[in-house]
Amino acid sequence: MRSGLIRAWLLTGPLVVLLADVMPAGESGSVNSGGPANTACNILFAIADDWGPHAGAYGTPWVRTPAFDRVAAEGVLFRHAFTPMAKCAPSRAIVLTGRSFWQLEQAGNHMSYFPAKFTVWPEVLTRANWHMGYTGKGWGPGIAVDAADKPRQMTGKAWQKRRLQPPTEHVAVNDYAANFRDFLDAAPAGTPWCFWYGCLEPHRAYEYGSGVRQSDRKPASIDRVPQFWPDDETVRTDMLDYALEVEHADRHLGLMLRELETRGLLENTLVIVTSDHGMPFPRAKGYAYDASCRVPLAIRCPGVPAGQRGRTVDDFVSFPDLAPTILDYAGLSAADSGMADMYGQSLRPILESAGRGQIQPGRTQVIVGKERTDVGRPGDVGYPIRGLRTARYLYLCNYEPSRWPAGNPETGYLDTDGSPTKSLILQRGRVDRSDRHWLLNFGMRPAEELYDLQADPDCVRNLATVQQAVATELRRVLEAELRRSGDPRMLGNGAVFDGYPVSSGSGFYEAFKAGRRPPAGWVSPSDFEQEPVQP
Repeated sequence: MRSGLIRAWLLTGPLVVLLADVMPAGESGSVNSGGPANTACNILFAIADDWGPHAGAYGTPWVRTPAFDRVAAEGVLFRHAFTPMAKCAPSRAIVLTGRSFWQLEQAGNHMSYFPAKFTVWPEVLTRANWHMGYTGKGWGPGIAVDAADKPRQMTGKAWQKRRLQPPTEHVAVNDYAANFRDFLDAAPAGTPWCFWYGCLEPHRAYEYGSGVRQSDRKPASIDRVPQFWPDDETVRTDMLDYALEVEHADRHLGLMLRELETRGLLENTLVIVTSDHGMPFPRAKGYAYDASCRVPLAIRCPGVPAGQRGRTVDDFVSFPDLAPTILDYAGLSAADSGMADMYGQSLRPILESAGRGQIQPGRTQVIVGKERTDVGRPGDVGYPIRGLRTARYLYLCNYEPSRWPAGNPETGYLDTDGSPTKSLILQRGRVDRSDRHWLLNFGMRPAEELYDLQADPDCVRNLATVQQAVATELRRVLEAELRRSGDPRMLGNGAVFDGYPVSSGSGFYEAFKAGRRPPAGWVSPSDFEQEPVQP
């Protein structure tokens, strides 16, 4: 399943993520236009593919991440880091531009054509004579060409030559750490560099049972299964298979840190470690819940005194903050970068603060949501959502609740990757359409959802009709900020997102209904419902 998608990603270059997102509602979205006074440092970005906030530093006992934990212990660990949209291409477009998905036109959709007018920060660094490169996954899936219709190097030059024997049949053969060494060997003396470690793991598919066979863990090692999945050995085994691939990504990060130490470069390198969105499981990737949009984030800054390391920060940060942060540490002016106006703000004040907990009082909320996250519905339309995440609540507004949120049943619920967990829940639904887990993962949604995260961290008890005053106020705050920042859905033109062309798989639903079987390697053949399912 993964190989075809990987080929598409590698054609367009890497993609990284870091932190950053939406500005707290009501605050300015302007970016710091000046650069730092000190000499630019080097930059290492590490971005995993489909990794939720599961790490030792976050207290997860069934995932071992010594390299990530080291970056957190020697830097800053963010407890509230989010992507505004939990699907690969739009999430990465947000990181690259400093704009949120509703400000990115076609690039706000999955499998899109990236508008040539949106310059990305790796292009800015390249034009400023930085040694810019990547290994693994770049921006995508989608097509990115310039105004002359030539392919863009969205994240610099590719370093993909080195290969290894993977631990399972579905782990990529890319020797990420060896490719990083080649990149460093080629760096011109005295030239700053930026490397994008775009790990392809833990994207599916997995080798079922590998997480048990290749470790000392058992399904019982999982301390807690989210309430929206059945607490079943199949689900627990699937989670451990995911953990094994997270650990593969972390192992290569550790090798890169060691390489920087050996070369005497670590103390002059900004190290950022994150993921593009949550884990590739039902009700996570492709949705707008906490399991979807909350991401791991740890950043190690150069030149920070020992007493300021190992801090945990509660400020809400989101992917639009990434681009201004990168330009800030690169010593480049946003005003002169050629990039479109950014929605995010630099995280440098937080990273270089001595404080812990809440650093900037205004960073108390982020905006999440989605537009098209896959094909499979009639007309290739999406499932538009806008939401507001605060310290206590998650509010979601579903603008087209008559559509299937995970994609149409007859076309395999294409918004959710195939997996043993998905297959188990679908089978439960075929036995009983009132099954709680089927409804939570694949059933229809109301127009509004409201969750009290203090009492319900898994977001399974919708309070929108119970706490109407809270929902109304959160919607007011949300939509005021969306109007201020130019969201087409607030300006009467939300249908524009459904009209943008799809770069791959266009007309899937219509082809399927006509008796053809378009390729859909990211789901299982059994995901397609054979009998009609009533909304």
